[in-house]
Amino acid sequence: PLWRHRRGRIAVAAGPPAGLLEAEPDADPQGAQAASAAEAAEAAAAAVEAEGFQSRDAVLEESIRRDANVQVHMVQWYPGHIAKAERQLKEQLKMVDVVMEVRDARIPIATNHPQVPQWVGSKPCLLVMNRVDMITQADRRTWAAHFKATKQDVVWTDGQRGAGAPGLKSRLLKVSKSINEKRAKRGLQPRPVRACVIGFPNIGKSALINRLINRRAVASAPKPGVTRLLQWVRLSGELDLLDAPGVIPASFNDQIAAQRLAICNDIGEASYIDSLVAAALVIRCKLLPTAPQLLQVLHKRYGVDPLAGSAEDFIVGVADRMFCGDTEKAGSRILKDYRTGALGKFALELPLDLDKKQAREAAAAAAAAAAREKKEQRKKEGSF
Repeated sequence: PLWRHRRGRIAVAAGPPAGLLEAEPDADPQGAQAASAAEAAEAAAAAVEAEGFQSRDAVLEESIRRDANVQVHMVQWYPGHIAKAERQLKEQLKMVDVVMEVRDARIPIATNHPQVPQWVGSKPCLLVMNRVDMITQADRRTWAAHFKATKQDVVWTDGQRGAGAPGLKSRLLKVSKSINEKRAKRGLQPRPVRACVIGFPNIGKSALINRLINRRAVASAPKPGVTRLLQWVRLSGELDLLDAPGVIPASFNDQIAAQRLAICNDIGEASYIDSLVAAALVIRCKLLPTAPQLLQVLHKRYGVDPLAGSAEDFIVGVADRMFCGDTEKAGSRILKDYRTGALGKFALELPLDLDKKQAREAAAAAAAAAAREKKEQRKKEGSF
């Protein structure tokens, strides 16, 4: 049933098409497009303008055009323990001195909880970009330049291996010292400063805490929902850390963000279908600046040309070639390969995507307002 609307299966190829994926990108990405390339790109631009970078390759453009018909609206997940933990977290935040917001470096926009500024208020907030080992140095430099331009205080970490943890610990102790100096000026005795670690599920908050204190003090595993209760641990005599369960918005109005959370395993598996999320990953690979290299990796690893059809067709082709037609097993394998770095290490979001997210939010708000207005109009008409 999942694939009953597919337009057909794609041929399995032994390798990438000669001269296609190996082609060098334009030397001047900002320059004017050649007339023939501009004509080929014009039709596809309308379908991908809100979600990706306009491609310069006619075959890639055609594949993207086909992807415009692939719908992946399916992610909805808000288990009861998260609702309870969020209520408790809001109460605990009143007693916290400093907040660490942890995000997934692969999807810094999708893992930015919209309510964090409201929860934090005027408290010091330190942004931690975890899983830096899962993106390229170019991705990191791009985001670092953005954060510097927007004057955001950021620490880059790898919670699994501990990279960046000593620097983060030093920053936290510095904040602790500053807060106690202010207390001393008011005639108050010094005390351990309370810091709260917040973020989406499965982005490495607990693993990062264990690295900070150099022991396994809190449960940690590579899947969402392991931390279900708030737990205090002492980093030193100067700092206490509160490990909180992952918190997510009560509803996913932005399905693009929800898909990316699913791709990165930052949301429960019960909320999505592997084959559909894998298709969303393939679509995203086609829209990134490094699309030629990424598509070559997909072609080489699975023996199926991702440009021969839509992303949905690609999943079907992988299923036929490797999993006896089982699209869910194919989707699961592709997602696993991305999450473990077998497809390469790259970010799914870049600073340019911020404008696209704002456009989606504005469109959603406008649609909601129109729906409310229409509902009110019907009420008025029914009252006469």
